[in-house]
Amino acid sequence: MSDKMRNLMVRTLSGAVLLAVVLGAAYGGRYSYGVLLGVILFVGMLEFYRLATATGSSPQHVPGLVAGVTLFLTGFFHFVGYGSEAGPDWALIIGGIVYFVLLIPAIFIIELFKNSKTPLRNIATTLMGIWYVASPLTLMLLIPLMLGGGEWQAEAFLFYLFIVWANDVCAYLVGVTMGKHRMCERISPKKSWEGFFGGVVGALGMGALGSAVVGGSVAMWLGLAAIVAVTGVLGDLVESMFKREADIKDSGNILPGHGGMLDRFDAVLISSPFAFVYLLIYLM
Repeated sequence: MSDKMRNLMVRTLSGAVLLAVVLGAAYGGRYSYGVLLGVILFVGMLEFYRLATATGSSPQHVPGLVAGVTLFLTGFFHFVGYGSEAGPDWALIIGGIVYFVLLIPAIFIIELFKNSKTPLRNIATTLMGIWYVASPLTLMLLIPLMLGGGEWQAEAFLFYLFIVWANDVCAYLVGVTMGKHRMCERISPKKSWEGFFGGVVGALGMGALGSAVVGGSVAMWLGLAAIVAVTGVLGDLVESMFKREADIKDSGNILPGHGGMLDRFDAVLISSPFAFVYLLIYLM
C-alpha cells in the first residue's frame, strides 16, 4: 500500500471517528455538548501555548488554562439553565468576578516572579490563548440555542459545523480544479479566490438546508452562512499565520491525518464571535 493511500485511510478513519463523537455529543444533550466543547477548549489552548512557545514566548500554561476554563464554566452554567426561571444567574456573577477581578490580574502579577526577559510577550500570549480559544468556544454554547429559538436542538449546532465544513470542502474542490488567482500567497500559497467563492456558495447551500431542517427564516440562515464562510476562511489564515511563525506544520497530532484541534476547528474560533453578534442583532 502506498503512503498516499495509507494517509488517506488514516485521515478517513480519523474523520469518521470525529464525526461520530460530534454526533454523539450533540444528540446526547446540553451536558455532553458542553463536555465536547470543553475538551476542544482544553486541548486547543495547550496547542496554542505550544505554538507560542515555539516562537520564543513563555506563556503561563496553568494560569491561562484556569482562566479559560473558568470563563467557559461560567458560560456553561448559564447554558444549562438557559430559559429557566431558576437559571443559575449567580454563577454568571461569581464566575465573572473570579475571571475579571482575580484570574486575569493574577496573570500579570505572576509574571513579576518569573525570571524572563520577555514579560510583555509572555503575558500577551497567555491572554491570547484565552481570547483566541476559550472565548469563542464559550460563545458556541449559546449560538445553537439562538438558532433553535431558545431550545436545545442538536441539528442547530450540527448545521453550524456543516456550514463550516461545506465551505472548506467546496473551497478545496473548486480551488483544486479552477483556482488560478492566489488569495493570500504569503500565508497560504494554495488558497485561491476561485476556491473562496466556491466555498461561499457551498456554505450558502448548506445554510438554506439548515433553515429547512432546524427552522428559522431562510434569510437568517443565509446571512449566517455568508458570515461564517468569510470569517471561517480568515480563521484558517490566522492559524496558518501562527504556524508559519512557529515553523510548525500542524498544531498537534490528536487527530491523525487532520493534525490538532486548532487545525480542525480554526474556522469556528474566528467565525463564532461574528456569528454570535449577527444573531444577537438579527433576533433583537
